[in-house]
Amino acid sequence: MRVFVTGATGWVGSAVVQDLLAAGHHVAGLARSAAGADRLAATGAEVVGGSIEDIEVLKAAARRADGVIHTAFNHDWSRLAENCAADKRAIEVLGTELEGSERPLIVASGVVLLAPGRLATEADAAPPVTAAFPRASEAVVLDLRERGVWATTVRLAPTVHGVGDHGFVPRLAGIARDRGVAAYVGDGRNRWPAVHRLDAARLFRLALEDPAEGPFHAVAEQGVALKDIAEAIGRQFDLPVVSISPDEAAEHFGWFAPFAGIDAPASSERTRAILDWNSEQPGLLEDLARPDYFSR
Repeated sequence: MRVFVTGATGWVGSAVVQDLLAAGHHVAGLARSAAGADRLAATGAEVVGGSIEDIEVLKAAARRADGVIHTAFNHDWSRLAENCAADKRAIEVLGTELEGSERPLIVASGVVLLAPGRLATEADAAPPVTAAFPRASEAVVLDLRERGVWATTVRLAPTVHGVGDHGFVPRLAGIARDRGVAAYVGDGRNRWPAVHRLDAARLFRLALEDPAEGPFHAVAEQGVALKDIAEAIGRQFDLPVVSISPDEAAEHFGWFAPFAGIDAPASSERTRAILDWNSEQPGLLEDLARPDYFSR
C-alpha cells in the first residue's frame, strides 16, 4: 500500500513510518522542517513537505494514497484551542479526499479522559467537545463514518514509552529534578495506562491493513501506579520519593497537576481480539530501569 502519514517525524509517527516500511509498504510522510525532512528521507520514506495547516498539501497527498494515518498534533498546551481546530480541519480534509472509496483513514486519539476512576474500554465514547475539551478528532471520525468514509481511531495510552521519550513520564521526571523530590499524589494508587512506542506503531499498521470498526486501544498495561513511576524516577536520579497531598498538587506540579492525579486505567481486550495485537516490548517500569532512558 501507498500510505500517507502525518506527524511522520514525531514520537509515534516516526515509529509508524518504520513499522510500515518494514512491512513492505510505500510511505509518504509529512515533514514541516528541513531537519525533519532529512530524517524522514534517511528512512527510505517519501517526503511530503508541509504541515497539517497546509490544506492543499494534505489533499494532494491523500488523493495519491491507498490509506492515511494521522498522528500529527501540536502539543503546545498554551494554544490548545487553536491546535485542536487545526487537527479537526486536517481530519476533515483527509476524510473528504478518501470519501467514496474504501481507502482507510486511521486517526490518533487518547484514552486518558474516557472514564476517569474506572476501567475504560473501547465501548466508551470520547468526551464531548467543549471549550474545556476542544479536541474533536473522534467526533470528526464519527461524522466521516456516517458519510461512508472508512475512518477509525487508535486511542493511545497517555504513556507511550521508549528510550527518547519526551511525554508524560519525562515531564514528571523534569518536575522531580526541579523540585528535588520524586512525588506522587496521595497514596499514589492512581494509574496511567502505558504502551511501548513500537507496539503502538504496529497497532496503527494492523488497523490500516485489516480495516475493522474501532476505536482501538493502544494499551499494553491497563494501569501503572503513579507511586511506582515516582519510585522509578527517584531511583534514576537518586531523589527521595514523597507523597504530595491533593491540596499541594497544584503548587508542586503546576499545570501538570491534573495528569499527576488522574486515575485512568484502560483495557485493550477488544482491540487484541479483533486485530490479534499483543505487546511485544518491555513494560513501562522495565523500560524506566534502563540507564539510558532519560539520556536524550
